[in-house]
Amino acid sequence: MERLRFHLRSLALPLVWSPLVALLVLVQLLQSLRQPQPLPIAAAEGLTTPRTLRPEAEPTDFSAEELAYLQRRFGVHGPQTPLAQLFTRGVDQLEPLRANTLLRLRELKPVILRESNRLRLNPMLISGILYAEIQHHKPGEGLPFVAHSGLVSTLGPAQLGISELIHQGKLPPEPSDADIAAARELLLDPESNVTLLAGKMARLKAELGFSTRSPLIASRSPMEAKAIATLAYLHNGKLDYPARILRYMQDPALHGLIYSHQRSALGGLI
Repeated sequence: MERLRFHLRSLALPLVWSPLVALLVLVQLLQSLRQPQPLPIAAAEGLTTPRTLRPEAEPTDFSAEELAYLQRRFGVHGPQTPLAQLFTRGVDQLEPLRANTLLRLRELKPVILRESNRLRLNPMLISGILYAEIQHHKPGEGLPFVAHSGLVSTLGPAQLGISELIHQGKLPPEPSDADIAAARELLLDPESNVTLLAGKMARLKAELGFSTRSPLIASRSPMEAKAIATLAYLHNGKLDYPARILRYMQDPALHGLIYSHQRSALGGLI
């Protein structure tokens, strides 16, 4: 009889504890859903200790594992020298240069919006990169004889190289001299250059596992801000570049330029 009572008690224990166990499992599940997920780049290529992005973390804060992955796969350089960073900040303060940069971006606005819409990209990311590259454009880089001399490796408003045309399948892996000459002409064309930049951002988004169904918006989540910072980093290869691009993307004048709509003047009343 005592043995029977023992078995009944043992059978009843799961019935008593099961609601509590289920509650604990539910709490743990909800906590895991609230925790940010690691970046696709941090979980790829056999990294055994992927970094999970904390909500309070800066989007430009890359872990050692992420940097190692990006270095191995894409090649990156690290930050600019302090002198170069000081020069960059000084250039950003030159109002005539800023006005000229915004004027050039206004001319490129139609292709920026068209390609961003076509490829589901954030137009402010494209505009921020173009702003940075045009703002720091070196004199003479846009001259055809300089481009064809081979003295410069990147050309056009977005400062793209011939390798990007190879990545996008517009050139063979081993282009001929004629192919290279034609590629340089393409890179010198502003609209083609912006189109190639948008293609580069879309290509990198897909390769890194970021969603290609909608644009990345930095204010929507820390993960999307980190994704934007990663794309900016891969465009330039300098570790301090993403912070500049995120800052340019918040520039009120740049926002107004991209998102404003020009209305035709109303005719005078007779």
